[in-house]
Amino acid sequence: MKKYYFTSESVTEGHPDKLCDTISDSILDECIKQDKNARVAVETFASSNKITLAGQITFKGEIDYETIVRKTIKNIGYGDSNIDIDPETCQIDINITKQSPDIAMGVDVGGAGDQGIMFRVCF
Repeated sequence: MKKYYFTSESVTEGHPDKLCDTISDSILDECIKQDKNARVAVETFASSNKITLAGQITFKGEIDYETIVRKTIKNIGYGDSNIDIDPETCQIDINITKQSPDIAMGVDVGGAGDQGIMFRVCF
């Protein structure tokens, strides 16, 4: 009988990873709401009352990243910079550019660009 091991990460409510994923998802939702063909690759990082957005987005529309970030943080329930993050005062750095031509070409010609799912299996 072969042994298989599958590893995965799971974090609980309130974990910074959940906050970051929710912010990224909120940005994706807004882009797709405005342009169903939007191409969105955004990562969010949280640390010491600071949020950093980084990635590539190409879509037909306008987006106010700062408003989405602050609203998402507030909706989750954060609100004290002394113990977590304050949606009213946190610093927000935005480093988002248009999708690179190389990735766009991979998507345009039937590929999946840089998309992928990573996991580890041990035998």
